[in-house]
Amino acid sequence: QVQLVESGGGLVQPGGSLRLSCAISGRSLSSYYMGWFRQAPGKERELVSAFPWTGITSTSYADSVMGRFVMSRDFVKREVYLQMNGLLVEVTAVYFCGADQTFSNSSAAWHDWGQGTQITVSS
Repeated sequence: QVQLVESGGGLVQPGGSLRLSCAISGRSLSSYYMGWFRQAPGKERELVSAFPWTGITSTSYADSVMGRFVMSRDFVKREVYLQMNGLLVEVTAVYFCGADQTFSNSSAAWHDWGQGTQITVSS
């Protein structure tokens, strides 16, 4: 099991940028996938981006964020990040960092979660 703590959320104007961070503690991550998810009010939690902590598999992105969001990692700090650019009102949601030893597009399959951080895009 790993413990995850997100930070970096807040209020931003349309077109603005934010960077989320997820600090990771606990067991070795060598066999883990890391993911960013979001959950808007009344909607299911959906995958935004994910990659294996190690390895060369490319990063997966939801179609709606392709080209505007970039997921990255810092092996020394044991953190993952989500750089979000060109933010639109419709991306307003609670964003969660997730970890699991198996990749799935479904949030129901992921076992370890942070507490979430709110992002509100509004003028």
